[in-house]
Amino acid sequence: MNILVCGGAGYIGSNMTAVLAGQGHNPIVYDNLSKGHKSAVRNAKFIHGDLADFDLLVKTLTENEIEAVMHFAAFIEVAESVKEPERYHQNNVCNTQNLLNAMEKAGVGKFVFSSTAAVYGEPEEIPITENCPRKPINPYGQTKLDVEKICHGLAKAGKLRYAALRYFNACGAGSDGTLGEHHNPESHLIPLVIAAAMGKREDIKIFGTDYETPDGTCVRDYIHIEDLCSAHLLALDKLSDSSELVFNLGNGQGYSVREVIETVKKVSGRDFKVTETERRPGDPPVLTADATKALNELGWKTKFPELEKIVETAWKWHSENPDGYPD
Repeated sequence: MNILVCGGAGYIGSNMTAVLAGQGHNPIVYDNLSKGHKSAVRNAKFIHGDLADFDLLVKTLTENEIEAVMHFAAFIEVAESVKEPERYHQNNVCNTQNLLNAMEKAGVGKFVFSSTAAVYGEPEEIPITENCPRKPINPYGQTKLDVEKICHGLAKAGKLRYAALRYFNACGAGSDGTLGEHHNPESHLIPLVIAAAMGKREDIKIFGTDYETPDGTCVRDYIHIEDLCSAHLLALDKLSDSSELVFNLGNGQGYSVREVIETVKKVSGRDFKVTETERRPGDPPVLTADATKALNELGWKTKFPELEKIVETAWKWHSENPDGYPD
């Protein structure tokens, strides 16, 4: 298939592009490079464009005979979304609506949307199932839920076949450790701990050590980037006979902050300073997703469930690219 990967120069998008190409599809990357890196795109066709540009979107979809769209071009920083809610609404909701309008005009009916488990807010049960109430507690989660509602309406009207995939922490490096995670600023735990191991940070902070968890630190769901991409591909395939799909994606178990730190120390063979400090407001003790539905209905299986394997791929990429992508 000819597949447009919006945000295909970003972390998840670039890995998705590589997986699609490896499976015989023809991915075309569409990215404004505000967050992504051109050097992560590799051999795929690249179009430098913004999702706000309706005419360019229609032209791209039409001229490349696009059959499906995968969307990874969202802003993702929770704290930033609280400070700049209107900017997040414009990019994550309005620009996605623009993309969906362009798809309708170009006659493209399949859409795989990178959503988030943040749509659940502070969950009433752990692990989180797809039936849990959706009550986002920040603008980022709200924007993702807003897009899901738009897609739901279009599907009910017979104008769209879509899959919304909800997950927490994508991590690791794909394509044999050659496509890694490079955000600026970085807020994800594994790359931050690796930066401490590489001597690029003075320390790594643990925010709270008195949670009701086995070691007192927060537990989160980490999913390897290639496992994430395989689920997106399976969801795309299933859209041939489904108009509306919603799946949680998770590793099946959570790992604590302390476990991540100790695993990075083991993999890297390096020690570094760890500072224990007060809890941050709004950090639940445990956040993990129940992926039973995806396992059963998509036939999805994870290749990298072990934290050590995940960290090994991330360490390989950061060690070989200490300054991240060159651009």
